[in-house]
Amino acid sequence: MSISFNAAEIFEMAEEIERNAAKFYEEASRNTSDEKTRNMLLEMSKMEWDHLDIFQQMRKQLTEQEKSTSVFDPQNEAALYLQTMADGKGCEGKISRTQKLTGKESIQEVLSIAINAEKNSVAFYSGIKELVPERAGKDKIDAIIKEELGHLAVLNLSLAASK
Repeated sequence: MSISFNAAEIFEMAEEIERNAAKFYEEASRNTSDEKTRNMLLEMSKMEWDHLDIFQQMRKQLTEQEKSTSVFDPQNEAALYLQTMADGKGCEGKISRTQKLTGKESIQEVLSIAINAEKNSVAFYSGIKELVPERAGKDKIDAIIKEELGHLAVLNLSLAASK
């Protein structure tokens, strides 16, 4: 079975990932009493909203042909990879696909969930980078990957400090 995506659909997936991540950080910030952690989570949310804006702008820059033409993927590897990532995007900011945060999670649990979500984002963006047209902002995806890696560093340091 062949699955294909066009550039607009890829950006829509990325937008959904960023939207979910931003909402997750906002919700997590409301559930922590530590001011330093709350501020860090709110800053993470702001960065995710900024990423959403970047992907929306990139999608707007696509030509009509790029919006409708499927990416060239003769072995169907990229399409299958993206489908797997798209199917999993509902997990961002949740304990599992069906279970949301309860507010009773420890800060360590919240940070671990966030770390896994950021790792998934890095993997997704690394995968789509080769499918995005150069003129549509491929370099911006590199910048977002670097920021997401920075998020991982901040989250890992916060997790280590919370133990």
